[in-house]
Amino acid sequence: MSDIEREYEPGTHPDLPPPALTTGPMAWVKENMLGSFSNIVLTVLTIYFLWWLIPALYEWFFASAVFEAGSRRECKEIAQGACWAFISARIEQFTYGFYPVEERWRVNTSFFLLFVAIAPILFDKIPGRKHLLWFSLAFPFIAYVLLVGDMFGLPHVETAKFGGFMLTMVIGVTGISASLPIGILLALGRQSEMPAVRIVCVLFIEFIRGVPLITLLFVASTMLTYFLPPGSTFDLLARVLIMVTLFSAGYIAEVVRGGLQAIPNGQMEAANALGLRYWQSMRLIILPQALKISIPGIVNTFIGLFKDSTLVIVIGLLDPLGIGQASLADAKWNGLSTEVYVFIAVFFFICCFGMSRYSLYLERKLHTGHQR
Repeated sequence: MSDIEREYEPGTHPDLPPPALTTGPMAWVKENMLGSFSNIVLTVLTIYFLWWLIPALYEWFFASAVFEAGSRRECKEIAQGACWAFISARIEQFTYGFYPVEERWRVNTSFFLLFVAIAPILFDKIPGRKHLLWFSLAFPFIAYVLLVGDMFGLPHVETAKFGGFMLTMVIGVTGISASLPIGILLALGRQSEMPAVRIVCVLFIEFIRGVPLITLLFVASTMLTYFLPPGSTFDLLARVLIMVTLFSAGYIAEVVRGGLQAIPNGQMEAANALGLRYWQSMRLIILPQALKISIPGIVNTFIGLFKDSTLVIVIGLLDPLGIGQASLADAKWNGLSTEVYVFIAVFFFICCFGMSRYSLYLERKLHTGHQR
């Protein structure tokens, strides 16, 4: 006799497994892919599309791809797939730009130290986190000394030689790390009860949101020198970093302001009742809650900023796109733009996907958004 047919005293019935197809992968498939007629149609069409697309992509990316060749013509003579030999031949230029070969260890060291610096910021269970946070605070100065040099016996390297993925990382990391605190201050200033502070913050935010980034980059590269004293120089990369940071800060300010407005007034009243001053209330009560709410918008702004770093090509800085276009001018490799754009797209996808996944991790950890 089965457990279902057997009679039990009240309260003594054993736990039974859930009905079939109500849990596990099959239940997910049934609910999300076969739950209705429209879902079934879309599922069939998607499977057919992937059945047609994936083999073709695999054939072009890997099966018929060429990884070693001396020119585009040699690639096509070997196979008709992607000519990754071009990327292999120019990988160092894509990575370092025109940074001197004998000094590239400084770039590698900076990249390694970057992960050491951001680890205690992103994860709170890192061993020795309190001490590592001091290193995170000092990292921008360490990275500047390593990359630019002219200190501690390191030869000076002009920022005009920065390029490729290195340049993208410098612009992206600097813009992201510097724009967040500035954006928070702007958001607080826009809600300030002091008219002068509020007006200045509003004018700045609305100006930034009303002007394209490419316009600000042109201003940084050309017009800014007209406002400097005669004979003075201002590094182009430094000007770009300032403009990119201010541009991102304007958008971060609006995202954070939305989070601040979502906090009930009772939170501030409770802080006042406890005798907390304004900055204590913001630091301990208001901002932690507002930033939790604003996590998706903040990360979305950071992803947009990271992708917008490719705009520096219009003012003469050679990011990966600029390096790719310059490399394609070589007659041996002319006509391989597809490989270049796919390679760069994969790099940006990995970076942006990583940021989005960390955002989801942080939301789950702080119990914000939908729980899954």
